[in-house]
Amino acid sequence: MDQNQTHFARQDADLKYRRKKNAEEMKYQVISFSLMIFLTLVSFIAVGYDGFSRWFILPTILLLAVVQVIFQLYYFMHMSHKGHGIISIFLYSGLTVGAITILAFMTIIWI
Repeated sequence: MDQNQTHFARQDADLKYRRKKNAEEMKYQVISFSLMIFLTLVSFIAVGYDGFSRWFILPTILLLAVVQVIFQLYYFMHMSHKGHGIISIFLYSGLTVGAITILAFMTIIWI
């Protein structure tokens, strides 16, 4: 009987812990989603406003896109959780190779 109560108490504690973690995760996802919607609206406003030059709008939109990719990876793709180390290494090495390739092509074309 005592062992049965311990088992149920452990299950109850585990359930409370998982609910708390899920609530925190949902809060982070809602905040991240809200920020991404805000950044998208800022991008649309920057493009639609005639007062900004093209040389200001293009880097701003690219910067906002990078921020949104980071939000997507860390919050919606759960890269912030444990156990994603190898996946992160592959992702970042692919991004590095891609950036080096783009820089190389830009250097070749612009010279």
